[in-house]
Amino acid sequence: MASHHSLSQCRAVLAQSSLAWPAQVRSAAAAMAGLTVSPCTPSSSDRRRSFSVLNRPPPNYPGHIPLTRVERLALTVGSGLASFLNPYRGDMIAAFGEVTATPYFIYRLRDAMLADPTGRRILRDRPRMTSSSLNLDRLRALPPNTVGREYVGWLDREGVSPDTRPDVHYIDDAECAYVMQRYRECHDFYHALTGLPIVREGEIALKAFEFANTLLPMTGLSTLSILTVKPRERERFFATYLPWALRNGLRAKEVINVYWEEQLERDVDDLRAELRIERPPDMRDIRKKERREKKRAQKVAEIKTDSPPSVAV
Repeated sequence: MASHHSLSQCRAVLAQSSLAWPAQVRSAAAAMAGLTVSPCTPSSSDRRRSFSVLNRPPPNYPGHIPLTRVERLALTVGSGLASFLNPYRGDMIAAFGEVTATPYFIYRLRDAMLADPTGRRILRDRPRMTSSSLNLDRLRALPPNTVGREYVGWLDREGVSPDTRPDVHYIDDAECAYVMQRYRECHDFYHALTGLPIVREGEIALKAFEFANTLLPMTGLSTLSILTVKPRERERFFATYLPWALRNGLRAKEVINVYWEEQLERDVDDLRAELRIERPPDMRDIRKKERREKKRAQKVAEIKTDSPPSVAV
């Protein structure tokens, strides 16, 4: 009885005194006393509570910026308003696309890639599109009507470069961040495939097509910018380009699953047929004709104004 009492006292002393010992000694003392010591690591709820602007978790990939809920909400509202007021703010459009893609839509797009053999290869290889990786000079030497020649011709005509696409920052999952990056870098191929220019009217039409095909919220919300264009452009969008965008975006294959780097030497019409995408009416040509008619009408009005009034006899 006495020995049992002394053993209990010994265990209590070891348990109390071991709190100030180093980890290795504490573990050994606990084993001698028959105690179990759990590692002193914070729970997930503790980690969530400690996440603030002054105490961020480490990034999940290079360039990743974790956001608190308040920061995410503020960025959503701010970037959304900036994108609506100025559709040429690429940085705001990019940020708005990222913060509105989670938690559901970017995962849906990632799952669409995982369900497709080519999409899975893209996720495995994770290629990036730059002027050097695509070798634009080589594309300029390709035969006419190839995908690569059509793409680089569109770049030269519009004065843009594949090197201008910003990196993803605000999507927490690394694989989903790549999916968003891939969508972003493929955007100019969608322009080349459809022939839509980078004027505001053309961007809105392409965003409507992308929304029907990818379901990313930013692409759908961007179409609200149609309210800021000229009445004639708005009328043309609803009469011609919105029906085209919805019809082709819904029936086309998931364009995120196109391995564009492997399609560069292919006939562009064959690729359009395979993807079930028809080219819309040439917007640049329509706008040129519209400007010519406007100038002609102005000249006629000036002639009528300058001509002397007729004198009644």
